[in-house]
Amino acid sequence: MDYYLVRLILTEKIMNTEKWQEIVGQIKDSFEVMEDGKRDLEEDPGYVNFIIFKGPLGKMKLELTTRPLVLDKKGIGSRRIGSQSKVEYIYSESETTQTFKAYKWNESAEEWTEMEGGERGSFKL
Repeated sequence: MDYYLVRLILTEKIMNTEKWQEIVGQIKDSFEVMEDGKRDLEEDPGYVNFIIFKGPLGKMKLELTTRPLVLDKKGIGSRRIGSQSKVEYIYSESETTQTFKAYKWNESAEEWTEMEGGERGSFKL
């Protein structure tokens, strides 16, 4: 059952806030949760909900990143040699995008390795 739940989570095609809350509830009921929370993104507007738990594949982390929708981007700079240029983003105040990622702890490298969902019922590191 535990292995089946992890496989179902990793092959999830559509993720939203309601589905995220459902998955977090299932994880809390089935596995030992090590950490659970929310943090702001450093560079961009938005935040990341995350949960770290011990599952059948070892230590795992799931993240749901929520950002405002990018409406436009403008390049700002000069054509002069040595001048700096940058990109300015225009964000929506009402619409957001969400990205779901799953990671497995790599003991030998001591870092998180992203897991990729495949077809329903299969996944790979």
